[in-house]
Amino acid sequence: MPKRTRSESTGKRAASAASKTLRSRTASKAAKSAAGSALTQVRSKEVTSKKAASAASKTLRNPRASKAAKSAAGSALTQRPGRRG
Repeated sequence: MPKRTRSESTGKRAASAASKTLRSRTASKAAKSAAGSALTQVRSKEVTSKKAASAASKTLRNPRASKAAKSAAGSALTQRPGRRG
């Protein structure tokens, strides 16, 4: 299996988690923002915006966030370009 690079799109498992998060009535606004960003990248070469990355980070730090929300947030963050030293 080839390694993922930052330019690749969101995988099927992460897309499914993002969809589940968006349909959830209990997911936070930040979790849904991160999930939306992850889903946008399913078939595109777009990168996560600064605002969506911030929401994804907030979701990952939230101890009450679901596993699906954290999966979607992690996927969104992997699509954010890294900082250059």
